[in-house]
Amino acid sequence: MKYNVLTYLIGEGFSNIFKNKKQAVTSFGMMCVSMILFGVCFIVAQNLNHFVKQVESEQGIQVFILNDATEDEIEQLGEQIKSIEGVNTIEFVSKEEALTQMKGKLGDRGYLLDVYDEVNIFPASYVVTLTDLKLSSNVQIQINDLSNVKRIKSKDETINTLVKIASGIQIATYVVLAALIVFCIFIISNTIKLTVHARRKEISIMKYVGATNSFIRWPFAVEGIIIGLISGIVSIGILSALYTLVANSSGFVKFLAQLELTLLNFSDMLDLILIVYLILGVGIGIVGSSVSMRKYLKV
Repeated sequence: MKYNVLTYLIGEGFSNIFKNKKQAVTSFGMMCVSMILFGVCFIVAQNLNHFVKQVESEQGIQVFILNDATEDEIEQLGEQIKSIEGVNTIEFVSKEEALTQMKGKLGDRGYLLDVYDEVNIFPASYVVTLTDLKLSSNVQIQINDLSNVKRIKSKDETINTLVKIASGIQIATYVVLAALIVFCIFIISNTIKLTVHARRKEISIMKYVGATNSFIRWPFAVEGIIIGLISGIVSIGILSALYTLVANSSGFVKFLAQLELTLLNFSDMLDLILIVYLILGVGIGIVGSSVSMRKYLKV
């Protein structure tokens, strides 16, 4: 039978795990907790970026037009706003539509504005959406310099807060990821170190008969990779269940609906999560095994 190196490596990796069950289970548990924590941060960051994109597409800068502006001037103003870098869409709101919208906001007391049906004091406007919320201030400065602009209404504070929160979450995610990677490498290396210590005589014999460092090291690397990958798979399953539970919570859904926001589907993030967890599982397994075997091999 032809000798299969891959089968040997995988077999030895699983064998090492079963020989040191208690430590392997502990490592598996700690890895799952670490990966779930990272997954939560990752999902929060992804959804926050999604919220920012929704706000970018829906958040409007309202440009009120001077009452004495002619139709041609209003049309020209619209073309000028469209040409500004960072502007995504513009929508014209006539004086009549502005009055109707205001009545709608007052609800049952909308009749109080009936006195303005004949003499409408509400100005026409353009509602402008942006391609990037960070460009809000710059766009407003350029719009203010245009003719026939009465005033601009925007939610700069809300926009700036969203951008800052999104940036903060991204930085926090990277910091948490780095900390968890170091922690997981420590856990994996300790697990493998016990196995290596128990088999130190066997390793010495293998080196004596000419086995290379790589040949000795890889079974232990496979052990770390197996623990990392299984932890990742279990963590994804737990994350999926928790996310579905939260996403289907009626109270949370209603809260987001009031803010006119929607959550990402877990399936929309699954491919990226799988790639990240695959890299983490394999990378941590290899690095952890290398760290644990430095004492026993000449690197």
